[in-house]
Parts: sequence; C-alpha cells; structure tokens
Amino acid sequence: MNSNNDPINPTTDDVSANFIHDLIDEDLAPGGRFAGKTVHTRFPPEPNGYLHIGHAKAIVIDFGTAEKYNGLCNLRMDDTNPSTEDVEYVEAIQNDIRWLGYDWGGRFYYASDYFPQMFDFACRLIEKGLAYVCELTPSQIRATRGTLTTPATPSPYRDRPASESLDLFRRMRAGEFPDEAMTLRAKIDLNSGNFNMRDPVLYRILRAHHHRTGDDWCIYPMYDFAHPIEDALEDITHSLCSLEFEDHRPLYDWVIEHIDAPAKPRQIEFARLNINHTVMSKRKLRILVEGGHVSGWDDPRMPTLSGLRRRGYTPASIRNFIERIGVSKVNSMVDYAFLEHCLREDLNQNARRVMAVLRPIKLIIDNYPADRNEKFPVENNPERPEDGVREVSFSRELWIEADDFMETPAKGYFRLFPGNEVRLKSAYIVRCTGCKKDADGQVRVVHAEYDPATRGGSTPDGRRIRGTIHWVDAATAQTAEIRLYDNLFSVEDPDTADQEIINHLNPDSLEVLPDCKIEASLQGCRPPEAFQFLRLGYFCPDNVDSRPDALVFNRSVSLKDSWRPK
Repeated sequence: MNSNNDPINPTTDDVSANFIHDLIDEDLAPGGRFAGKTVHTRFPPEPNGYLHIGHAKAIVIDFGTAEKYNGLCNLRMDDTNPSTEDVEYVEAIQNDIRWLGYDWGGRFYYASDYFPQMFDFACRLIEKGLAYVCELTPSQIRATRGTLTTPATPSPYRDRPASESLDLFRRMRAGEFPDEAMTLRAKIDLNSGNFNMRDPVLYRILRAHHHRTGDDWCIYPMYDFAHPIEDALEDITHSLCSLEFEDHRPLYDWVIEHIDAPAKPRQIEFARLNINHTVMSKRKLRILVEGGHVSGWDDPRMPTLSGLRRRGYTPASIRNFIERIGVSKVNSMVDYAFLEHCLREDLNQNARRVMAVLRPIKLIIDNYPADRNEKFPVENNPERPEDGVREVSFSRELWIEADDFMETPAKGYFRLFPGNEVRLKSAYIVRCTGCKKDADGQVRVVHAEYDPATRGGSTPDGRRIRGTIHWVDAATAQTAEIRLYDNLFSVEDPDTADQEIINHLNPDSLEVLPDCKIEASLQGCRPPEAFQFLRLGYFCPDNVDSRPDALVFNRSVSLKDSWRPK
C-alpha cells in the first residue's frame, strides 16, 4: 500500500497481511499484555447517519478479529451528541451489521448507559486535581491552544480550587448555567507537542433532547473522555479504530490510567477505507440526502450499506473486498472497480442467467408459423450445473436489443444486418431480410427468416455463425423498469476537490429505462434475488420500488470488468 492516497492494487487470490492480528498474537503470547484473556473488541458507531462502505471495513475488522480468536465483539452506540442522533439510525446500523453476517450476541450497549459512571469518574479527576471547570468560551479556548512551536496559554481558571470546580461541575449537571458558559477540562500538559493533551475539554453543556435519556442530562461527555471509559467498563482488550485517532491515543491512555479503570484496553489504529469517485463522510453524505441530490440514504448510487444492498451488492462480496484490500497503517485509495470486481466474482458463481431486452425493437421471423410456440431448455447457471435448466418460450415475434441491428453495418459488426445470419441464443439461426421504419426514420421492426434445421442453435452443415444475440418472446414477455447506474461523482477524489462536492456530481449517474422486456420466468421475483441478464450485466429487483405487478430492476454491475491487478 502507498501513502498520499495512491491507488492500491490488491491481488485477486491472496488475502493481504493484517498487522493487527500480529499485535494481538504478541499480546496473547505467554507473558504478553493479555495472556490468558479472551479477545474482546467493539464496534462503536455514532447513530447520526447510515453506515457506509468505510464502516464495513471497521465492522469486518472488529467482528472478524473477534471471530478469528474465538472472542467477543460488542455493538455500542456512541450517543454522546444528541443534537445529531436518531433512533432511525440505531435501527439501520443494526440491520446493516446483521446483513453483513455478524452478530453481537446480546452485547448491545449505548454510551448513555454509562453517563452516571462517567460523571462520577469526572468528579474523581477534579478531586485529584486533574480536571477543572473552565469559563472560557469555545473560541477563547481555541485562541489559547498555542501553535506547534508555542505552548498553550493557561486558562485563568486552571488553578481554581478542586472544591470550587467540583461545586461548579455539579451545578453544571443541575442545569444552572447556559450552554457554552462552562466546560470541564483535563489538566494535563500545556507544553505537549500533541494538541490533544493541552487541557482538552471533557464535558460541555448542551441542552438537546436525547433519544434515550430525554432531558435527564444537560451536560455531555466528549468522545475522547467517554470512549476509553466505555471500553474499560466493558472489559475490551483491543480498541480498534481508524488512523485519525492515533494522535488521540495518549489521551485515551491518560483517561484509563487516571480514572482507576477496571480494565486497561489497548488502542490500535488502522488506515480508513478510501475509494475513488465517492466520499466517506456522513456529513457530506447527509448534504446529498438533505439537498435532494439523491433519493435517500439507500439510493443505489450511495456508498452506504443500505444503498449497496439495494443496488444488489452481496454481503460476501463486501466482506471479500475488505479482506483482500488488507489492513494497513498507511492511507491509500482503492479503485472502485475492485469493489465491482469482487461483486462480479460472487454473482458469476451464484446469479441465475436470464434474458432481458433493455432497448427493445421487434424481430419478426416471417417464415415461422404465426400460431406456433416452442419451448427451449436453457441452463440457469453454467457455473452451477446443480441449478438445472428452465424452459423459455419462442414464437414468431420476439424482442431484441435495438443495437443488435444495424442497417449499414460498421466494420467488425457481426449482429443483424440485411443478409447476415446470427444465432438466437439457444433457439435458431436466423437471416436478416430487412427492416421497417417509422415516419422519423427510426427502425421499429426487423424482419428475418429462420432455418428450421438449426434448432437449439446448431449448424448441421458446419457453417460459421459469428454472432449470437439474446431475445425475449413477445408473446410472454413481461415489462419492467430498469435502472442503470454510474459513478455518483465525476472526479476521482471529490473529498479533496477544489469545489463543493455537489459541483462534482455526475449528471449521468442514473439512467431509467421504463419499457424493458424480460422473460416470463422473472415474474414475481423478489430481492435479494440476483440475475445475470445475458450480455448486459448483473441485476436485482429494487427492494423499495419493485412489486410483483410492476417490476423494477437495478443494474448491480456491468459484465465488463475494468479492474486489473498490477
């Protein structure tokens, strides 16, 4: 893996190394930090939005590590900022984790479960002279933090007596002061080269209705104070988090040490997931949702797990993707095409093959009896012979793709044009005899004649047929809406682009085809069924808009694989 967000190139057959497991192996070895203990991890999302593919990496690391060591993994909602949180997100997070194939085994917690203990721990820090109530405003605190070469300026309240700070803190808790009037700050090291250690804020006054505790609290702990306490109270051994928390680790360890914690977890950081042509910020994704630029958090163009699920991504493909990109301490950019490659691998093995026509024009076989109808056996999946075959109907009038006919063929075009023969998949060989156009000169009907001796697509005389096309019987075809997707953003890295992300939205990220023709066997199909539409890609019924009487399909991924290992 490379620094500076250079693309990474995972191999297609090797699982990348995991340095976290190497460190845990050391911790579990005789004489190690956690020798004889059960590995215990946690996944601590903030319920202020839907999980995205970046969270999937953390989920696989947290839950997957616990699985590897026959350990435990807790699910914990980091609900310390009630102004942005909602029970809708709590439920969505649980659904996404279960969909990926993980379970927390009843160990489901909230940061708010520990609010009383956190308050008590804060009081003990004050009593020890390690925390004080500060009356500087947030802007004043920022102004006195110092620089990389100068220390922070001491707060005028830094040396107030512990008894006075304790009284003020309890009155903060009782709601006597307005928002932002006071904070509780740790007393650590104003000269530290790490800004997180320059008397960080531990508590702030915030009057906001909490989705669990209501209005019981008007002060809330900061994440850097709450998180180590939660880990310690849950007896977490390894607190695995993304690389932006590396500079916070000294504060994490400081809190654990000075609250006399019942356990001493080890924090280990890993590089977060970055994928080109998308963003991994819930704040920015919320801009897209609330601005109406997408249909919602589960829009199939979104990198959210609910959006990927709706588009047709499978849990196996996402887990395989995460495992194969590996775990590193270096930030990198992953090619979105590799995520698509992992999905193709899974669907190629498991998706049933069917025929559908996205841009239909009529093919009439003039010498085929008008009152005749045949059925042809067609394999469901050549990768899984045990899936057997199905029968598809065939009659005089068929639907074919508009681009499978060209009146004046380009060089190298081997499909239908006047005088040329093609094989209709699993049916007959037909020779094009011409076409019929509408008043605007658009081809509406293609005419052909079939060779009765070529049933099943065989050529008894050995003549060479260079083109094979798919088709759908017009007599039994179902009509469906099909949605085609492309990258949501037109630039490689919209997170670092020089304009707002909405200025880089791809106007061609969604194409809706309302009058597609699909074979009759698809009638009544439901998500999460997946299909390969022959020659067109992999598709799934939309899990929101599709109904048995009005089918809607999303293209999960095209057949063409643009990713190549380097």
